[in-house]
Amino acid sequence: MEELKEVFGRFGFEVPPVAVKFTNDEPKTLKTLGEKLDFCEMLKKAQQDEGFFATKENFTCIGPLLLGMVEAEPVFEQGRVGPRLGVFKDERANRRIYQYLPRLPKNSVTYVAFCPLYKSPFDPDLLIILAEVQQAEIILRAHSYSTGEMWDAKGTPVASCAWIYIYPYMTGRMNFTITGLGFGMKARRLFPEGKVLISIPWDKVPQLISNLKEMPWVPESFVIGPAGHKAKVKRILEELKGGR
Repeated sequence: MEELKEVFGRFGFEVPPVAVKFTNDEPKTLKTLGEKLDFCEMLKKAQQDEGFFATKENFTCIGPLLLGMVEAEPVFEQGRVGPRLGVFKDERANRRIYQYLPRLPKNSVTYVAFCPLYKSPFDPDLLIILAEVQQAEIILRAHSYSTGEMWDAKGTPVASCAWIYIYPYMTGRMNFTITGLGFGMKARRLFPEGKVLISIPWDKVPQLISNLKEMPWVPESFVIGPAGHKAKVKRILEELKGGR
């Protein structure tokens, strides 16, 4: 955790990354959330708070459904809400998204803990970062630096919380989106538009830390300009071909 906090502290994020944990043990070092919020609103609160944990009673919208805390609400899965909001043309289009939405198994989680990373007392299941494009480029490059692994940018027009929280946690795949693309978060005006919202699952964190410590954050090609970069690539090709 200390290494995680140190490395990501170097980015100087405008708002702190948020550590999230799904657990069945009540987080004794955190306070209970004293209000009802949507799942996506909890992320915003955690960026500004000392940390808290939420139970089923604290969630509004579809958060409890995605967390496996409640049964499905038929009116949503019938596809009747989206067309009335202007998100989908008709119910059949709205219904289709429910084959994609990731969800936790029923009754698998009792508490969800949130805390700014630099104050977090727990080892996070997810690290969620609101980044500028330049910061996101470094993180995404670090994701691929030692493995060549491709990026994920999965989502649907609604239920952004499924892709921010549940998808990376269930799959082990880092995911990202651009703020302003999700209907609900845009309607709630949670974040400035055009930022990159990145979700990192726990099993990707050690790899990212290692790569961020090893790789150049600002490669020479970003500094020497287009002509300098082209010349460098040409020189590298000539050296490689000449060495065959």
